Amino acid sequence: MSVKDEILENYLDLGLRDLWYPVASSWEVAGSPVGITRLGENIVLWRDAEGVVRALEDRCPHRGARLSFGWNLGDRVACWYHGVEVDGDGKVADVPAVVSCPMTGSECVKRYHVKERNGAIFLWFGVDPHAPPHDLVLPEQLADGEWASFLCQSDWAVNYRYAVDNVMDPMHGTYLHMKSHSMAEGDRTAEMRARNTEHGFIFEKTGQSGVNFDWVEFGNTGCHWLRLSIPYRKQYGPGGHFYIVGFATPVDRDNCRVFFWRCRKVDGWQRNAWRFLYRTQLEKLHWDVLEQDRLVLEAMAPNARDHEFLYEHDVGLARIRRLLAKEGRKQLERQAALEAAE
Repeated sequence: MSVKDEILENYLDLGLRDLWYPVASSWEVAGSPVGITRLGENIVLWRDAEGVVRALEDRCPHRGARLSFGWNLGDRVACWYHGVEVDGDGKVADVPAVVSCPMTGSECVKRYHVKERNGAIFLWFGVDPHAPPHDLVLPEQLADGEWASFLCQSDWAVNYRYAVDNVMDPMHGTYLHMKSHSMAEGDRTAEMRARNTEHGFIFEKTGQSGVNFDWVEFGNTGCHWLRLSIPYRKQYGPGGHFYIVGFATPVDRDNCRVFFWRCRKVDGWQRNAWRFLYRTQLEKLHWDVLEQDRLVLEAMAPNARDHEFLYEHDVGLARIRRLLAKEGRKQLERQAALEAAE
């Protein structure tokens, strides 16, 4: 591997920038500051007096203590170590330990743009910290009020790119998940094809749709999402096919958090019926599937991607890898130009 390729791989391992990523469920951020790591960056989240989520680099500008260990003062967070107060824009609002401090009023800490959608907190990770974020456009299942959904998240001890590859591989459902839900149905041999969409592409089995996990879509709309549908048995509720919209958010090079919204287009009493049946019947089955994926991925051979022998069913994941690499090269060039201009 060349030096340039190694730099690119290290960059991709922590996630592309200029994207919105879900970083936590809304319920995880309540009164006290919360510290997380995403894309290799330490971040503190808290809610201000109006309940709006704020996000900053989790570092006190005084001595580097974690702001997430401190206090929520509404529009600002106070460091536990010496009480330094930093507001939601990353500016030092007060240093109560001294009468007058030159640090007061200075912008010392990186802030993150935040949006809260569908029970999750999204942050913008930009190449240029001073550039405005792109619009966050979510797929229909999360943007249209006619759809009902449940969010689940899980922490996996694997690089996020393995999680993306897993979803971009519809063929594994026939084998790994053959005893889960309706995935025992359908052919165990299939021909695959890719076709372009407005915002990405669909990778699908030819001649088989609505039988198993038969297709997956990759979309880029200010965020990278994956969408698929699975036909569930009628006893699991109304609303037609069961859709899944997924995101894989890097934590660091060896860990990620996956977010999956389970969606159905239902309203009125049928929405309530489906939500009840999901909680009482489907949720456990869904967690069984996630655990099967997690166990396989976390037990992959060391540096598995370096020793692969890909074939036809892997065209989808190969294509998304090329897309990520192409964008990664562009971002590294932009990053270098920004650093040279400083």
